[in-house]
Amino acid sequence: MVKQTIQIFARVKPPVRKHQQGIYSVDEDEKLIPSLEIILPRDLADGFVNNKRESYKFKFQRIFDQDANQETIFENIAKPVAGSVLAGYNGTIFAYGQTGSGKTFTITGGAERYSDRGIIPRTLSYIFEQLQKDSSKIYTTHISYLEIYNECGYDLLDPRHEASSLEDLPKVTVLEDPDQNIHLKNLTLHQATTEEEALNLLFLGDTNRMIAETPMNQASTRSHCIFTIHLSSKEPGSATVRHAKLHLVDLAGSERVAKTGVGGHLLTEAKYINLSLHYLEQVIIALSEKHRSHIPYRNSMMTSVLRDSLGGNCMTTMIATLSLEKRNLDESISTCRFAQRVALIKNEAVLNEEIDPRLVIKRLQKEIQELKDELAMVTGEQRTEALTEAELLQLEKLITSFLEDQDPESRLEVGTDMRKVHHCFHHLKKLLNDKKILENNTVSSESKDQDCREPLKEEEYRKLRDILKQRDNEINILVNMLKKEKKKAQEALHLAGMDRREFRHSQSPPFRLGNPEEGQRMRLSSAPSQAQDFSILGKRSSLLHKKIGMREEMSLGRQEAFEIFKRDHADSVTIDDNKQILKQRFSEAKALGESINEARSKIGDLKEEITQRHIQQVALGISENMAVPLMPDQQEEKLRSQLEEEKRRYKTMFTRLKALKVEIEHLQLLMDKAKVKLQKEFEVWWAEEATNLQVNSPAVNSLDHTKPFLQTSDSQHERSQLFSNKSDVNARKILPSPCPSPHSQKQSSTSTPLEDSIPKRPVSSIPLTGDSQTDSDIIAFIKARQSILQKQCLGSN
Repeated sequence: MVKQTIQIFARVKPPVRKHQQGIYSVDEDEKLIPSLEIILPRDLADGFVNNKRESYKFKFQRIFDQDANQETIFENIAKPVAGSVLAGYNGTIFAYGQTGSGKTFTITGGAERYSDRGIIPRTLSYIFEQLQKDSSKIYTTHISYLEIYNECGYDLLDPRHEASSLEDLPKVTVLEDPDQNIHLKNLTLHQATTEEEALNLLFLGDTNRMIAETPMNQASTRSHCIFTIHLSSKEPGSATVRHAKLHLVDLAGSERVAKTGVGGHLLTEAKYINLSLHYLEQVIIALSEKHRSHIPYRNSMMTSVLRDSLGGNCMTTMIATLSLEKRNLDESISTCRFAQRVALIKNEAVLNEEIDPRLVIKRLQKEIQELKDELAMVTGEQRTEALTEAELLQLEKLITSFLEDQDPESRLEVGTDMRKVHHCFHHLKKLLNDKKILENNTVSSESKDQDCREPLKEEEYRKLRDILKQRDNEINILVNMLKKEKKKAQEALHLAGMDRREFRHSQSPPFRLGNPEEGQRMRLSSAPSQAQDFSILGKRSSLLHKKIGMREEMSLGRQEAFEIFKRDHADSVTIDDNKQILKQRFSEAKALGESINEARSKIGDLKEEITQRHIQQVALGISENMAVPLMPDQQEEKLRSQLEEEKRRYKTMFTRLKALKVEIEHLQLLMDKAKVKLQKEFEVWWAEEATNLQVNSPAVNSLDHTKPFLQTSDSQHERSQLFSNKSDVNARKILPSPCPSPHSQKQSSTSTPLEDSIPKRPVSSIPLTGDSQTDSDIIAFIKARQSILQKQCLGSN
């Protein structure tokens, strides 16, 4: 951003021979700011005593006297502005003065000699010369030429100018967007690739311009003209585009109607010219005042078009043309006063850079194609926009087999292709909608025929009987497993008891089933520990349920059996090792990701710092009228070396991260295969155990009757005794005492007739309650009771 006030210059027109020259002096001391002093002699007609001011002194950046040529004007005024436009900043040069003071000659030039060329043709020559020298960027140049005549805008480059009258031509209108940017409708932009094309457009516009003869000037321009050069540049391969525009404005001259004595059409033109210049002066006054909230840009078309040039994003320069003849001294003093007010306005010129959306789209398309190629290299197959018919049929087959599979652990594996995933969802949605329609039709048909419900009841009855058989088989398998573990524990306790028999006789045994009071106390003391074991086993079952991902259809007993089977399986060690390796790889990948993000942010900061340094160098060169050095300084070289180092580090870490990603995916695949293998082997083992129990268990044979829920009074009595008190009865009837005594044997031999009448059933044939939660509680209690007895026996020894 460059902040500066509007630069003002003064140019004195050479006098005409028949007119008397006024008195003025130019002070161009190198230590001071150049100043122009105009002396207005006293008029004797006003009398000897009057208070009129005789001397007026005005300061300018530079004052060009009568002998200044066009080349000097261009080198000191227009060339710095054109250089800033090439750097990407907006610029404006406008001439202000009374009619006949030399505005058009300064801006456009004379038609007699080549050396009389004005600022516009010389600026075009300079710009195209610089564009040919700079081959590092791609430049595009467009030309527009706007005429404001009687407060109406016209396009001077419109080809219909010659064949149509001014009233039939489309008028240029001013439009404003929400960001307060000005857009001109019906103003055409013509591309100029060479200096010759740009000069031809200038000559065409000057031919169509409104010119008339007045008493003040033989070829007076009766309109304001704005010649605009639009310049855009970008580096090859970069998406950043710089836009800049240069307004070269030739204002119509102000003239006093009473002084010139014009009338008719010329009088109307003079009124509009003076009105627009009046509005321009109002805008200048408003901008020069502090704390002014409203600037009247919209009062005239000229001030609306020049909004950026007056107090906006532009480097603006004003040339005050002065005709210091004696009859024009008043107008010249008014022009100098206007220039002093203009010099108070501050503009903030910003580098006009933006991202070209077309280049961004091309870059993103290229990046998408590269990602597709990389994905095809990893997966080994080329991905197209849509799935083929064969792929769609294969997906539908997979969905059908997934829905028909009764295994709750089955999965629908379609890979990482999102197209296949979306197609599976759409197909499942379609099947669900079809099922709803079919169910609605079924409900309507059932309302008509009520006799079809009996076969449905028979089907539900068979399903319940099969589920009951399955639950009984599960309990029998678990009871057999507990028997084996209990037998091993008893053998170990028996061997330990033989070695420490003397020590056991010396102390009273803490646990005797022969004494009812002691047994009752032991049961009461062990109740809290049993409750704690129940809670622990419940939590373990819930965690196992979440970890394996089993559904509600699998009972807790089956889950417990799967946990024991998995613990003794050989692949469990491999799964644990892979989990540890996978955890390490994830940690390493996370650390690499954080390092990559840091390197990326550092690369962005270095690039931003280099860009800001370039902008500062260009702005410094423009403000001090110095050329930007071609060789970069040491600081920039250091920044670029750091940038290259960060890029190499980023590339190395990114390559390592890609390798880690492949390794992590491979480990996950191995773990999934091991889990599937473990699940399948457990299902085979479980099926074999269930088959053996169905052949050998008498409880299963008893369930094959037509009414499996009906039992004898003895079995009902046994069921009530079995489940009435889980903490006491189950311990007495299911688990034998690990430390038997003669007293207990005698008491059991002298049992009552009622106990003899109860049929003795083996532990493997415990009847089911029909409730999976109750069955799981039985299994949990058996294991908890066994662990308590082992602890007690070890303590007694």
